[in-house]
Amino acid sequence: MLFAGILGALAFATARLLQPTPARHGAGALSKDGVDIMRALVPALLAGALPPPGAARDIAIAQTIDGIGVAMRGLAPIAREELASLFSLLAFAPLRIGLGGMTASWEEASVADADAFLVRLQSSRWTQKRAAYDALHQITFAAWYANPQSWPAIGYPGPPRLT
Repeated sequence: MLFAGILGALAFATARLLQPTPARHGAGALSKDGVDIMRALVPALLAGALPPPGAARDIAIAQTIDGIGVAMRGLAPIAREELASLFSLLAFAPLRIGLGGMTASWEEASVADADAFLVRLQSSRWTQKRAAYDALHQITFAAWYANPQSWPAIGYPGPPRLT
């Protein structure tokens, strides 16, 4: 238990030292590392909901990543900081490998790699890893279902029009 606490403190300190690089394209509060991570994870998290491979799928993934940035801007400052720290941790290769067994870089990760990573987080006995999975899952689904282009597939007609 003491070892886990020390390991967690070291991981947190490392994440704080790694300053996130601001995103260059429309992702709002999402750092460049966060964009790269979510570009790998969104197809695994939204498997079955995304359009088939092609331009429409690429656009849906990009819109979801932009939506994640928008959602992050709307979070309380402490929650936004915690998510930024999570992205910093996951961007640092030794911690990415140690925390989730992801040996591929985020840019080179396949959907199968990303899915296996997410399963390891979700099924971990460590509460912190499960919390990381929950945060990634919830913000992705919030961004996906906030996008009106995802509504027809689930039969949602949109919010009622007030006159």
